[in-house]
Amino acid sequence: MRIILSLIFISNLVFAQVGKEKVLVTDLTRIKQIGSINIAPDGKKAIYSLRTSEVSEENKLEYDYRTHLFLTDFQTVKQITRGTESVGSASWSPDSKQIAFARNVKGKSQIFIMPLDGGEAFQLTDSKYGASNPNWSKDGSKISFSIGLSLTELLKDSVLNPSKGIPAWSLEKPGFAKNEFLKPAKGVKPNPDGTIEEIRAYLEKDVEDKKAKVINRLTFQGEATTQPELNFSHIYTVEVKEGAKATPLTTGFRSYGGGAWLQDGQIAVQTALDSLLHPDREQDNRVLVMNPDGSNRKVLLGEKGKSFGGVTWSPDGKSIVYTKSNSQGVNIGDLYIAKADGTNPQLIKFDRSVGGLTWSKDMKYVYFTAQSNGGQPIYRVDVQTKRVEQLTDFESGILGFDLSADKILYSKTEVANPNELYVADLQMKNPVKLTSVNDWVKNKALSFPEKRTYTNSKGQKVEYWIMKPTNLEAGKKYPLLLNMHGGPTAMWGPGEFSMWHEHQYFCSQGYGVVYANPRGSGGYGLDFLRANIKDWGTGPTEDVLAAATDAAKASWVDTSRQVITGGSYAGYLTAWIVAHDHRFKAAFAQRGVYDLTTFLGEGNAWRLIPSYFNYPWNDTQEKVLETNSPYTFVDKIRTPLLIKHGENDLRTGVIQSEMMYKSMKIMGKEVEYVRMPGGTHELSRTGNVRQRIDRMLRIYEFFERFVGKK
Repeated sequence: MRIILSLIFISNLVFAQVGKEKVLVTDLTRIKQIGSINIAPDGKKAIYSLRTSEVSEENKLEYDYRTHLFLTDFQTVKQITRGTESVGSASWSPDSKQIAFARNVKGKSQIFIMPLDGGEAFQLTDSKYGASNPNWSKDGSKISFSIGLSLTELLKDSVLNPSKGIPAWSLEKPGFAKNEFLKPAKGVKPNPDGTIEEIRAYLEKDVEDKKAKVINRLTFQGEATTQPELNFSHIYTVEVKEGAKATPLTTGFRSYGGGAWLQDGQIAVQTALDSLLHPDREQDNRVLVMNPDGSNRKVLLGEKGKSFGGVTWSPDGKSIVYTKSNSQGVNIGDLYIAKADGTNPQLIKFDRSVGGLTWSKDMKYVYFTAQSNGGQPIYRVDVQTKRVEQLTDFESGILGFDLSADKILYSKTEVANPNELYVADLQMKNPVKLTSVNDWVKNKALSFPEKRTYTNSKGQKVEYWIMKPTNLEAGKKYPLLLNMHGGPTAMWGPGEFSMWHEHQYFCSQGYGVVYANPRGSGGYGLDFLRANIKDWGTGPTEDVLAAATDAAKASWVDTSRQVITGGSYAGYLTAWIVAHDHRFKAAFAQRGVYDLTTFLGEGNAWRLIPSYFNYPWNDTQEKVLETNSPYTFVDKIRTPLLIKHGENDLRTGVIQSEMMYKSMKIMGKEVEYVRMPGGTHELSRTGNVRQRIDRMLRIYEFFERFVGKK
């Protein structure tokens, strides 16, 4: 293994904050997160959302997430929604006098209109399917919104399925090539001892009463439960006045998203490319424009084998910006600027995944964010020269933003503060902090990461960061934690929000932390992103262990007390590493994938198999799935291992972790298994707050058994 260490680059940041208090595990509940940001069309004010964790009124050990809206004039801030029900999907009316937002009513999301002159908000929609994603027409008289319903509901809906028809594409139920089972004989009653029609009616009644699930779908695994039935999304329009009746813009057995109004009064939507292909098999998409009554549909963007995203119109409606990528495989979307009708597309050379595409009011620039080199800077592209300019650094992350004619309103994460709202000029100069939602951090002693790079055996530069224990004492030795990200296309760094608390907590507990962005990570271009195809284990292991080896050279590190953890793909990598390297005294593998040969059937992220490797039935020669599976080497594990999985995690599937645990237990190895009731794959980020605290404490407690204070 050839590793070439570069000169150490140390950020000009200080390594400890002035505050003296430790970051506690319960500080997780104090972190407030700014969400959507929207500047009013007149540029004089803006709204933003803020998510908090509030102590439950029913159980003081539990917490409820709350999201509410705030109004700012770029100097002061005031809260404009309250209550136990969260709000979301807020947008401005064209005259800047009203906002539309979504809020739950009797368990269903509905659209509300709030005048900002002091009037009361009123409920605009009363959809039995719920309503979300409001978009105002250019004259402010109408709103488009999205609804969602099941196949069963769609078959019976006389508005969205007026002909009471059935899908033209096959539902792939064996023996019913033309979906004829969807039209059962009339007047047939369920009877287990009756005719075949009565037996079928009886079986359907069992499904209706949740005594059975019948699965014919390819993509039947959701995030928390299996979903045998297809669901569809459609777009409606409604006049902005109380009691107005909403009418559908789209109908039928396809899903539609978007609903942006154009200058000429048309509406743009996104849907599947092939209307005769089962929705689970369709990965291509297209963008359509149509009249508000659904007529005069035209394809704006659409191409076999391609997916389009981020389509945004210039303020004058004459140009669009969008991304286009291959629908399958490991890819980065290419950035294009074109005429409003999709013609004359011009490629913008930028080797990163972009998001938040936003035109400047003078239409000279398109602004966007992109994860890169450990941060998430804001960039802008000159529409005339096509030159991309980076406006912020890699030491922070711009989590959301919006533009007026002369300013940018944005939320930022950085090591010194997990999240605050700022305003700056259009060059991102002269920033002013508008909020102090996480001001409690100023009293905390923080650890600031030192950035380093090395060149791996493929000749690629890999970036990694080392964080010292917060209250480092000269001459004292400390344990070192190698923490790894999932994806595998994720990226960590000082500008990544989700790990702020976990890294600071372990540093406050007297651990050093090292983390890296190994080959396959996002934020370093397409070649780096694809560098782990057919190599999830050996290559990325080289990269992260090189970072750990370098970090362990520090005088404060006790090399006999090294530990390792990671979640999702990094749960995989944790198990792979401890089966091939025995330096770690304890390991914690979270929600991982361990047997690639069976993963195809055990998680809804199964498309990772064909994207990175091969289908099992085609893998007869290379055996790439078997040789890349940690489970193949389970007998080589000597490190005490804690395995965690959410019981409702269908992204990676609990059987994966059960196999690892059971096999290690049979062999008498040191292993413990923790299942989180109700937990999904997102438990560590958006799951039950009490379980998120439990997870953190279990990592710490398990490690302390083997590398605790001496």
